[in-house]
Order: sequence, then C-alpha cells, then structure tokens
Amino acid sequence: MKTAEASISSSSSTTTTSPERHGESSPKSAFGRLCRKLSPRKAHTDKPSLSDAPEHGQLHRVFRYFDKNGDGKISPAELESCVRTVGGQLSPEEAEAAVRESDMDGDGLLGLEEFQKLMETSGEEDEKNDLREAFGMYEMEGSGCITPTSLKRMLSRLGESTTIDDCKAMIRMFDLNGDGVLSFDEFASMMR
Repeated sequence: MKTAEASISSSSSTTTTSPERHGESSPKSAFGRLCRKLSPRKAHTDKPSLSDAPEHGQLHRVFRYFDKNGDGKISPAELESCVRTVGGQLSPEEAEAAVRESDMDGDGLLGLEEFQKLMETSGEEDEKNDLREAFGMYEMEGSGCITPTSLKRMLSRLGESTTIDDCKAMIRMFDLNGDGVLSFDEFASMMR
C-alpha cells in the first residue's frame, strides 16, 4: 500500500481539468506559470532576499529582458508584454493593478525587488489554486474535508485497493487537530 502522501501527490500532479492545461490561457494562469518558473522557493524559516536566491541570475536576466527601455524598471506595458511572451493576455488595467500591488516606492513601475515580490505573490496564488483543485478531487462528499470514505473512493479510482481502516490510518498521519478528517489547511501542509 502506498502512503497517503504518495498516492495523493501522484494523482494531483497527473490529473487536471483546468483549461490552461489544455492550451487555453487565462491572464492569471499564464502569469502564474511564468512566476512558478522564475520565482525562487522560500525557505521554511526566513524569506530569502533576491540576492541570496540561487535563481537570482535567471530572474535578473528575465527582468532585464522585459525592461524593454533599459531604465531598470518594468512598466505596466512591459508587464503586458511579459505575459504575452508566455502565451497569456493581460489587459492594461490588470497590468496596472498587478504593478500597483507590488510597487513599494509608489512610482508606478517595478524595480527588481518589486518584480521579485510580484513573481512570488502570483506563484503562491497559483500554487494555492492547484492545491484547491487537488483537494477537490478527494473531497467528494461536499463536506469541505477529506473523509476516510472520500479518500477510499479516490484511491480506488486510481487503482489502489484500500480499506476504510487503511484510509483512517492515512488521514491520522496528517490530521493536525485529531478530528478524523483532513481540512484544506491540513491537506496543504501535507503537500508542501
């Protein structure tokens, strides 16, 4: 018998029905893909600065590429171009809103550190959406949590033969509050 984490991880990474996985791109999904490719993973303790990140050189090269006029800042128009490059579309209003959210000095443009902040924020949001989609595959009873029955049902669909007692044991391994089910937060902790 596989562990719950291995079974759940393998199914969430191979089964998806979101439109962006089938060639359609939404602005957020295209930008999220860019962010996942470029954003450094954060350590469990302190958030690394851009200069400490191993991907610093790569992110800096991407930043320079999208800084079309070479002024050391990315404008909303340059951000739109960035998203278009990865196959998405971003309206001028969406680009301005994205810049506004990460613009720490209020100049309406993104410096390198602000660009990193935008990449991390968008990547985290996209990751959370992916986790919600995976959670929804297991949470079949409309209860907002993964129960032993819903886990057994999903594992059966994946070709795993398990008993309810096996599923209860798997859930117990990750059930932080001891209520016998996995909430989304417990599921997300398990998947990280």
